[in-house]
Amino acid sequence: MNIAILFPGQGSQSIGMLSDLNQAYPLIAETFQEASDALGYDLWSLTQNGPEDQLNKTEITQPAILTASIALWRLYQQKVNPSVAFMAGHSLGEYSALVAAGVIGLQEAVKLVQLRGQLMQKSVEGRATAMAAILGLGDQSVIDGCREAAAGECVEAVNFNCPGQVVIAGAESAVERAIVALKEKGAKRALKLAVSVPSHCALMKPAAEQLAEHIGSMAFDKPSTPVVQNVGARSVDDLAELKDNLIKQLFSPVLWTQSVQHISEKGVDSYVECGPGKVLAGLVKKIDRAASIQSLSDAEVWNAL
Repeated sequence: MNIAILFPGQGSQSIGMLSDLNQAYPLIAETFQEASDALGYDLWSLTQNGPEDQLNKTEITQPAILTASIALWRLYQQKVNPSVAFMAGHSLGEYSALVAAGVIGLQEAVKLVQLRGQLMQKSVEGRATAMAAILGLGDQSVIDGCREAAAGECVEAVNFNCPGQVVIAGAESAVERAIVALKEKGAKRALKLAVSVPSHCALMKPAAEQLAEHIGSMAFDKPSTPVVQNVGARSVDDLAELKDNLIKQLFSPVLWTQSVQHISEKGVDSYVECGPGKVLAGLVKKIDRAASIQSLSDAEVWNAL
């Protein structure tokens, strides 16, 4: 059976993640040690003991989630050796997918996403920014509402997570105007998110320009499995285009609904969420109700493998 492997993004981290599995499977600790050696600090200890505000710093969160995701992927490979048709990752998760597909190594990747987090934070220092989840409104209505509320400031639809769930981001004042406008258009709820960086909007272009210098100099290998990228919601064979999409991803929307639809249209209806948490499982079920999905962070799953 062909499956798709999905990797979560920022927000799926938690203190103590993978602790149950770590007791049973040494591969978890080995993977975290590999990442720690590259980063220069004990990443496992930080994920287990906190403090939480440290783990939630963007430059630490990103390597932590990526490492946890790859630890689970390696363990799944070891136990199941699955036939995988596609891989995809939500935002940061795209980097996890590229590691799993053999495009870049884990140590290169954790250093790259640490830098990504630092550049993202630096690009909005001293600026009031925000993100908000808009529920119960169509994609185009959210796009239109953001455009109408912008008033010369940045506010954009940035995560198309599933039908009826779109995240917006930008300058805080513009996001607040957009929330009002979108409620008037019929949004059921609008929830501001507890984040320090407005990901995937135009405010991230300075970070993308600096990240491009590093990605451009890196040696990427051809993916062993097609990776459906957030930009374009499709996989590409050309490595230059793959790199370009990875850079554009910082200031472009995450087309998650479209990515899952693309995978579904290719005949895949079985998914494995490979990372901490179960966020993607919930989204996939709302995009493709016929799909089956299991989340590998659930220790009970491993008893059945």
